[in-house]
Amino acid sequence: MKTYNHVMITGGGSGLGLGMALRFLKRGCRVSVLDLAISDGGQDQLDMAASTAQTTWQFHTVDITDFNQTQAVVLAAVDALGAPDLAINSAGVIINKAFADTQPEEFRRVVDINLNGSFHFAKAVLSSMQPGSRLALVASLAGLISNYAYSAYGASKFGVVGLATTLRYEYEPQGIHISCICPPEVKTPMVAQEHADANPISLEMKALAGSLEADSACDQIVAGLDAGRWQIIPGFSGKLTAFGARYLPGPFNALMLRLIGRALRKHGVTNHPA
Repeated sequence: MKTYNHVMITGGGSGLGLGMALRFLKRGCRVSVLDLAISDGGQDQLDMAASTAQTTWQFHTVDITDFNQTQAVVLAAVDALGAPDLAINSAGVIINKAFADTQPEEFRRVVDINLNGSFHFAKAVLSSMQPGSRLALVASLAGLISNYAYSAYGASKFGVVGLATTLRYEYEPQGIHISCICPPEVKTPMVAQEHADANPISLEMKALAGSLEADSACDQIVAGLDAGRWQIIPGFSGKLTAFGARYLPGPFNALMLRLIGRALRKHGVTNHPA
């Protein structure tokens, strides 16, 4: 089990980010949590984990769509706990709507948070990171494959994968390691909210890659970071889906279109409004 001196996590106030923050605190790592907000319950969990392991954590409010604010908050966290030897961008948002139903402002918001936010955090934190440290960007399996009704989310996460790939080429030669995390659906509060009004065709297609419990996903992601992996895909079904899309693109896409066609007929969807 690897121990880090300082772990910095955006989106650490809930979901995967909070789960990872708790795991690192329990190891005795010092942790900076960056997010728009954190619940009292989340604070209590972090306090308990830090107390048990006799370590410390700090919270900084940040909107990662604002680069100047992100840079100032990262510098404040570095001043307090030192340069991070592991920095994780887990902040993100999802929208599940057919392309015809997606409004331009919705598309821009998703890209601004998921892709521009990843750029802002990477830009802000990499200048303080030393050789041997690691930056991890949380993308998604949707950044490798996408899904029906994921025009905004898929586009943004494909962008995160592309950004992480470029950072790998530029920073690995300097000794700063890069990881790209591509989980399938994980049962987090964000996903629960997505399911409340998601496109039904999209939900049926999600079954192909399966759904993971948050604890299992966090355990596998942290293990992948400890092992120094470049691409981390938790869950067997997620790995199998990514493998099929990459190495058998023809059959895989034919399968996707057949399943989508079946789901469209099942739900009586014949077209979308312009």
